This record gives sequence, C-alpha cells and structure tokens, in this order.
Amino acid sequence: MRKEPSGSRDGNVKRRPVRRMPENTRKTGVKCVWKPGAMLFPLPVVMITSMGKDGRPNICTVAWTGTICSDPPMVSISLRKERYSYDIIRGSREFVVNVPSVRQIRVTDYCGVVSGREVDKFEKTGLTPAPASAIKTPLILECPLNLECSVKKTLDLGSHTMFIAEVVAVQVNAGLMTPSGRLALEKAGLAAFAHGGYYALGKKLGFFGYSVQKKKSSRK
Repeated sequence: MRKEPSGSRDGNVKRRPVRRMPENTRKTGVKCVWKPGAMLFPLPVVMITSMGKDGRPNICTVAWTGTICSDPPMVSISLRKERYSYDIIRGSREFVVNVPSVRQIRVTDYCGVVSGREVDKFEKTGLTPAPASAIKTPLILECPLNLECSVKKTLDLGSHTMFIAEVVAVQVNAGLMTPSGRLALEKAGLAAFAHGGYYALGKKLGFFGYSVQKKKSSRK
C-alpha cells in the first residue's frame, strides 16, 4: 500500500505556505537588508507616572527609554505629542520611571493602550500611588524600582519628543536589599520588550568584565 506523505489529509498533500519577503527587503547572502527602522531590541518596558496641575496622577507605558549619562545620573523617555502624558510632563517638568516586574506586565500593557484622558489608570488597574521623595509626582508602589526624574531638556525629533531628565532619587523594594547592602535586582523578576512582545529575563550569562577576569589559582 502506498504511504501517504506526511501532513496529508484524505490523500491530499498539505502544502506549506510560501514565505514571501517583506516589501523593501532584499537578500544579501546570509543577511536580509531591512527598511530603516527603530529595531534596537530588547528594550526595558516601564510605566511613567506624571501629575498635572489638577493633582490627578497618570500612568503611561514607554519602551523608548534608556540611560544616557552616569554622572550626573540621567535617563531619557520619548513620547508622541498626542499622548496625554506629553503635555503633563511638558508642564510639570518631572516624572517617575517605574520599572515593573513580570507580575505587573498585564497592567503595564493596559496602561500603554488606554488613554488617561478617559480613565483613571490607578483606579482601573488597582496600582497604588505612593509619595516620591524628591518630586511631587507619585510613584507606583508595586513596581520594584522607581526613578524620580527632573526634566532638564526636551528635543523634538520627529514623531517623538525626547525628555532628557536627571535622576534625583531612586526607590527600591526593601526585599531586594541584601544584609550587606547590595541591591539584588536579579530577584525582582524583570521583563523586557522586543518587537511587539513582552519577555521575562532569562538566566544570568555573565557579569560586566567576566570575559577578561583572571582565574583564581588553586592552592595546593
């Protein structure tokens, strides 16, 4: 008896769909030349809290963020002008970067797709606003890491405006501090954003400088 090809149904071979190259893409050997785009992944995904003159705090989700200076400590976030938080931060000149754990990813996503113009995101998500130590804008209590920021400069770049800010205070969950005073951020269960998806950070592969660290000689 003739054996049916794998994947066939009722004697008909199930054909695989033909993969087509995206537009504006061409092959060059083992690489594909992609159209220009902001393809720097993975990225941190954070919730930004802000507060306007009315005293009502808001949350927005941002992945276009990063460290830009160590001394003084500075970070940046980039927002579209049409976002509700844009005018709030432009006016108040401050915000908090709240770094979520994997336990807060669902509400992190929610805060990125629903506008604060229509809903109170703290009320809808059940997140807790807590006082910051150096600015008026509250932080998110549930997030393991909070960076209180004072805006120093804005850059209109095109689709987004970059807010360059100095970190004026940092708050961390007390449970992440070791008895020796080290911040064990690896225990926070952090997440990252890559090409439209959220991912939990995996196992530790090394540490800064481990590739050139000299091996300790064993005593005989």
